[in-house]
Amino acid sequence: MLSEKYKDFTGWTIYQIYPRSFQDSNGDGIGDLQGIISKLDYIKELGANAVWLCPCFKSPNDDNGYDVSDYRDIMDEFGTMDDMDALIKGLHSRGMKLILDLVPNHTSTDHRWFQESRKGRGNPYSDYYYWFDEIPNDWQSAFGGSAWQYDALRGQYYLHTFAASQADLNWDNPAVVKEMQGVVDFWVDKGCDGFRIDVIDCISKNIEMGENSHGPRLHEYIRALFGREKVSHLFTVGEGNTNDIEDIVLHCGSERNELSTLFIFDHMECGRSDKFTPKEDSLKTLRNHLVYWQTETDKNDLLYSLFIENHDQPQIISRIGNDKELRYESATDIATMVYLLKGVPFIYQGQEIGMPAAHYDSIDDFDDVECLGYYHKYRETLSEEECLRKINFGSRDNARHPMAWDDSRNSGFTDENATPWLLPHNRAAEVNVAKDLASEKSVYRFYKDLLKLRKDNKAFQYGDVEVFSKAEDDFFVYTRSHGDSKWVVVCNFETQQNIELPFECEMPVLANMNRATASGCYAPYECAAAKVK
Repeated sequence: MLSEKYKDFTGWTIYQIYPRSFQDSNGDGIGDLQGIISKLDYIKELGANAVWLCPCFKSPNDDNGYDVSDYRDIMDEFGTMDDMDALIKGLHSRGMKLILDLVPNHTSTDHRWFQESRKGRGNPYSDYYYWFDEIPNDWQSAFGGSAWQYDALRGQYYLHTFAASQADLNWDNPAVVKEMQGVVDFWVDKGCDGFRIDVIDCISKNIEMGENSHGPRLHEYIRALFGREKVSHLFTVGEGNTNDIEDIVLHCGSERNELSTLFIFDHMECGRSDKFTPKEDSLKTLRNHLVYWQTETDKNDLLYSLFIENHDQPQIISRIGNDKELRYESATDIATMVYLLKGVPFIYQGQEIGMPAAHYDSIDDFDDVECLGYYHKYRETLSEEECLRKINFGSRDNARHPMAWDDSRNSGFTDENATPWLLPHNRAAEVNVAKDLASEKSVYRFYKDLLKLRKDNKAFQYGDVEVFSKAEDDFFVYTRSHGDSKWVVVCNFETQQNIELPFECEMPVLANMNRATASGCYAPYECAAAKVK
């Protein structure tokens, strides 16, 4: 039974925006805050009532904003603080919430704190970062190479879990904790309603024991940020590397005063053996992960994060669906599998029109620092063709191409004569908002209907979940029940088959194909939701 503390959040539907790629308002080829403001009605019409912005703080953009140089200012390309104030006002006037992306593990080496810290060992910022005379261990950066970088000015090595320009903050220094509390409070005072916290598990380390995450003071630091009365109302979702239910309870238990929820990523491995290598898979794998976590989070009174795409993940319909002739059917079937379950829904920009993964023939067409690092690593042993196949499959650029609003030269993202910061999606002329809305098979309209069904029925927000399909079945059948209201959801997988339900139902109110009954023959990727009599 979900606690009262989290019930309100199940009524949120969160639309994630990658600001650089959403909408450009001034023709410089880079998305911005005014561009987002111009599309708020589009997001509200979809059925979302909260917006999560990927990093928009000042940054040199070595890692697209995840290298912050000033937590209390806006990235130059995105606009000004006045623009942010206008965005917050625009959201709140529409009854919508704002969730900001907080990056507490590291700053840009351009940040004033780091620039002061590297000047010497006696200034107030000296211990804001990890400094060593000699490299203490063999830790590797997530982007390749050593996680230790020599700084000639200070004459020591500093830690960077990610790019060399992203220096890890030393949270064991109380001054760092106080600084980050001040950052949170600054944005709450401006009207921020919540935070997504980047690599939250990394803020506590034990270098002597070789632990670069989940260190001994992790929960102490999270409570220092979000366990305070001033911020107790916030929605907080952490990005961390854990699939252990006991660990998740420690982060998100209703009495822990830490996080509202964590992103659990194991279902994101569907269709791949590693980030850049595909494998044969089916929707059965996705279903099994969903069933497991619905059970575990329910048993432990946890809020589950319902998501299938984000700014770091290639589109799921291209991994375990059919992104060609059955793109609409795949996109809507997967959406129904996920978003009528218990939890808080997250929808990533472009997902609502069934945007597939992209494909390019030259490494020069990619920007993602992670995939470029892996490309050079792979190129040592693989052919150019094999390297590009891997990069096309796994690059984070798949999710970061400019939003496709129409079939014009720059897909409506920016002026036709401008140069977008990243190439438009290679299928933007085929898959875009304008074309989708004009189509009889509109993914957007299906999402809108699905989210309305969820919003209008408490059974879908926090009702009980009961799964009727078995592990060997090539379909997913579950019910949602609250009081005397009971609904059944049926999602078929890759092949046509007959699905007979053990109860009578009314005519489906949500379906991605025309059907009069919830039982019967289902085409590949067909889905339906109906009220049980």
